[in-house]
Amino acid sequence: MRLIIIDDDPLVCSSLQTILQAQGHTVAACIHDGALAAETYHRLLPDVVLMDIRMKETNGVEASRQILKQHPDARILFLTTFSDEEYIIQALTIGVKGYILKQNFEGIPAALEAIAQGQNVFNTEIVRKIPQLLTHRETLPVELSERELSILTLVAKGMNNKEIAAQLYLSEGTVRNYLSSLLSRLQLRDRTQLAIYYYEYIRGNE
Repeated sequence: MRLIIIDDDPLVCSSLQTILQAQGHTVAACIHDGALAAETYHRLLPDVVLMDIRMKETNGVEASRQILKQHPDARILFLTTFSDEEYIIQALTIGVKGYILKQNFEGIPAALEAIAQGQNVFNTEIVRKIPQLLTHRETLPVELSERELSILTLVAKGMNNKEIAAQLYLSEGTVRNYLSSLLSRLQLRDRTQLAIYYYEYIRGNE
């Protein structure tokens, strides 16, 4: 896996680079300024970006926005020591693929592998906060079928298409069709926003 590490602490960058390269990954760049993130990503096109959130000049949220504006399919994992509510919501809504705390250091390699395979990764502490952070409404804005609700629930639990298909005894193609329909009907961009929708409109009204 080719990675870019973006963290304004040189020691963190160096430590992560050593650990990940020892596991066979390639760290294509290790930079300390979020302002350089978009240009570095565009030049190197890594598989995954490991991004610190709080940086002195351009923070990780803004740096990620700049990357995703040019490369909507970019896979970005936020890594921070701050379990900050504002950042959790921003991370979910701009389209990053994961958000884990630096305290969960041993989980970083597995999280990177999951993101590289197209999954979203949010650690347990953050997932528990989501329902309390979102504004709940009294009714669902769109009426969903029982099957659509089942698929949406499994997406919110972090399952990929293969796992959902096995759980519901469907083909992966059928699951993809349902997801495409859900994204279109709900006017959402990706699986992360589907998960937010689930917590906001379904779990919040149970």
